[in-house]
Amino acid sequence: MTHIPLAAPQGPADGVAGWAADLVDTLGGPGAGLAIALENLFPPLPSEVILPLTGFAAGRGAIGLLSALLWTTLGSVVGALALYGIGALIGRDRIYALWRRLPLVKTSDLERTEAWFAAHGTKAVLLGRMVPIFRSLISVPAGLEQMRLPVFLALTTLGSLLWNSALVLAGYWLGEQWDLVEGYVGILSKAVAGLVVLTVAVWLAVRVREGRRARYAKHRREP
Repeated sequence: MTHIPLAAPQGPADGVAGWAADLVDTLGGPGAGLAIALENLFPPLPSEVILPLTGFAAGRGAIGLLSALLWTTLGSVVGALALYGIGALIGRDRIYALWRRLPLVKTSDLERTEAWFAAHGTKAVLLGRMVPIFRSLISVPAGLEQMRLPVFLALTTLGSLLWNSALVLAGYWLGEQWDLVEGYVGILSKAVAGLVVLTVAVWLAVRVREGRRARYAKHRREP
């Protein structure tokens, strides 16, 4: 197979795309895997750029399509495993100790979150691998809650393979228009981020109101 460098004039030249292209040019499939492993550890590195670009590279013959899927999925699993390890090292006791020092939160909130993860953690890890923003973050609570490692690895591998395949194949089929994927996934990412911000804002508003009511009730009970 003839190697066609992505650094050619019609290929990406700068930014994250240029950096990822250089990795693929230099290391091939392992370079794509390294880029995705780093994307898991540093979410500002966008998978919606790296994965379609890898598919574009496969379409041009820079790497094989199977190699692209294999290495990017392996990179996802390695990055997720590192975050799982961070969660396991922090541990439940440290999280509770830190949580008690935070304003506007209750220990019962964390307990309910734990109960939810115990009931739905497998679905959260699997589906979370296909949701922007949560793709990386979901590995940390899995580590905190000591999800069985074989289960975590199996769910992460499957979820990552589905997400990576969709974006890599999109880049493969779109060719030089691979960057269209970034726009569509970017819209989804913004929608998820907006929903998270709105949820946090509502939660904070409820907590502030509860605090005011508690202080008012206490003031009325005082002689």
